[in-house]
Amino acid sequence: MSEKREAVIVAYGRSACCKARKGSLAGTNPIEYSAEVLQGVLGKVLALDPSLIEDVILGCAMPVNEMDYNAARMIARRAGLPNSVPGQTINRFCSSALQAVATAANAILAGQMDCVVAGGTECMTRCFRPCPEEYIDKKLQEMDEGLYISMGETAERVADRYGVTREAMDRMAYESHKKALAAQAAGKLDPSIVPIHNAEGMLLTKDEGIRADISMESLAGLRTCFRENGRVTAATSSQTTDASAFAVLMSADMAKVLGLKPVAKFISFAAAGCEAEVMGLGPIYAVPKALKKAGLTLDDMDVIELNEAFAAQALVCIDQLGMDPAKVNPYGGAMALGHPMGATGVVLLGKALDYLKDNDKKYALVTMCIGGGMGAAGVFERID
Repeated sequence: MSEKREAVIVAYGRSACCKARKGSLAGTNPIEYSAEVLQGVLGKVLALDPSLIEDVILGCAMPVNEMDYNAARMIARRAGLPNSVPGQTINRFCSSALQAVATAANAILAGQMDCVVAGGTECMTRCFRPCPEEYIDKKLQEMDEGLYISMGETAERVADRYGVTREAMDRMAYESHKKALAAQAAGKLDPSIVPIHNAEGMLLTKDEGIRADISMESLAGLRTCFRENGRVTAATSSQTTDASAFAVLMSADMAKVLGLKPVAKFISFAAAGCEAEVMGLGPIYAVPKALKKAGLTLDDMDVIELNEAFAAQALVCIDQLGMDPAKVNPYGGAMALGHPMGATGVVLLGKALDYLKDNDKKYALVTMCIGGGMGAAGVFERID
């Protein structure tokens, strides 16, 4: 047995990212499509007896309506996992799935578990909503207004603070779609996607938000959507999305015993807080913490998956952290592919690992801002 435990990823996968409210999963219960994704991911590791899974950790930013009643346990049972497999649903808003991976890895590193499924699901069609007025704590609102303002307004405030232009935001959205379109056409997005069926029986295998007809001219003609005289448009915001994603983590020793070849190793994770009114700046604080824990630098990263919650914040994070733009979201970002909040962390992780394999590279950084004024970041190493 190894003296130092390692947490490795042996399988991962996701559904296609479907447009919320008007996409192919809009009429499907998220328990159903999440269970099918989980079955597909477990199908990649047939040597794993499901009874050996010690927990299912599911991230969800809006665990209400169909995602209520501890969705992790419900999805596990619907996927056919035995009664012995427990489940927990966790919420760190936009980084919920990445947090699920980190929580699973930490349990493995601590010797508490040897095999954990971690992932996330978001049904933005049925479960996404602003905070109802009657739920607002007025004293907290007076103390920190940013905790309750819309995410779009936080993007406007980032743009104000850093002087991000409308043209720069439009350019990033344009490039996000073009990169995603090229990746989709070349089959680069396919390895992560688990084919699933919607309620009508349609087989879903392609992300729905990518626009082939996008142009800088069409983007310039869009109205702003959070301020009458603002800069942020629907196109320079992440798309609302229905999707689910999972990864199977286990100790390196267990993988060896089962004869499973790990695809990646968990290296580090960090979360950090920042001003809620400019929540998009979260990665600026989380990334250095995660890299320090890993003993690595940004220059060591071969790919960076930075969630494009909004172009305004993504541009500032790239600039402030000194990221090489060529390494950021090479297969497109959330403005093209969508941001299924609770699932995004594993969606980005899958894209990063696919890129590392495609290009025979080693290290990946996954990071995102988080509503309420936070950021999260994780570092992963591809295993040959």
